[in-house]
Amino acid sequence: MSHQEEIKDLLSIVVREGASDIHLSEGRHPMIRTNGTLLPLVKKDVLTHEAIVGMLKVMIGEDREKVFVQQKEFDFSYKLDDNARFRGNAYIQQGYYSIALRFIPKQIKTIADLNLPPMLETFARKKQGFFLVVGPVGQGKSTTLASMIELINQERSEHIVTIEDPIEYVYDQKKSIIDQREVGIDTDSFENGLVSVLRQDVNVILLGEMRGHETMAAAVTAAETGHMVFSTLHTNNAAQSIDRIIDTFPAGQQDQIRVQLAASLSGIFSQRLIPRISGGMVPAYELLVSNNAVANLIREKRAHEINTVIETGMQDGMIDMNRSLADLVRRGEISIESAYQHSLNPQILERLL
Repeated sequence: MSHQEEIKDLLSIVVREGASDIHLSEGRHPMIRTNGTLLPLVKKDVLTHEAIVGMLKVMIGEDREKVFVQQKEFDFSYKLDDNARFRGNAYIQQGYYSIALRFIPKQIKTIADLNLPPMLETFARKKQGFFLVVGPVGQGKSTTLASMIELINQERSEHIVTIEDPIEYVYDQKKSIIDQREVGIDTDSFENGLVSVLRQDVNVILLGEMRGHETMAAAVTAAETGHMVFSTLHTNNAAQSIDRIIDTFPAGQQDQIRVQLAASLSGIFSQRLIPRISGGMVPAYELLVSNNAVANLIREKRAHEINTVIETGMQDGMIDMNRSLADLVRRGEISIESAYQHSLNPQILERLL
């Protein structure tokens, strides 16, 4: 079997089994992640160095494989066929080559399909602002943003530009023009892509990830100047996200970014994917809706009080993570143990249960 046939065979298993990820490492059987659990493909051979290198060259080409050898890690995307793409990361661990690949379905699910709150549609319909989807790695942030971009694509005639590393979901243009730019191929960096996008008659910007204060400053400025900006952060909740953004800046610039963020922020959505009792995964979430009270807390260096605003802000559409977890338990979707594992404040969760 050729290396191309080998990678096609393995990735087809991911699609067929409904897995989210596959791990390829020297000296191990291939492993897939299904419903949050890693399972070895014991009927497949233990992978050799030659097999890993061969499959990597198929997916990224020989020139980029040489870049990987120099940098010792490499992000990429790979198209299996017209219905399946994968986001990949090649890396070296203890001198051995490894590849992690995440399945990106062609079909972009709706907000309702993903069991997400309808309130997200309100943010997708905004013309200006800054909206963040946050959470640890592998919690569905990119999928949530894709559902919001697709809603815009279906409803409005806008110019949407995405800046990603690598490109994940690929959109079929409907009412909107959608230009997708990959860092390292179509633009040198997130920051460069953001600076130039302001000269491209753009309405909506999707920034795959905010890295560094230069990128964050450009994103906030874009939101201030009449654009709708969507992005992600690897943070746990809304309050932590605000602190992370501000703390990224040098001390002399923090007051300025605090004022800009208070003025431009539309909302922050934090989500976790939790094993469902009946099988599969179900999201629990927190939603901060920025209002005058939230803006004042940001300006006054009191972001730690935002958790209380969320807990008492249901009338404004806010959603508290513990209430979301408790609701899933009451509906029989998740176990009490899972709820406690994913709560950032178990004492409050205990009172809700």
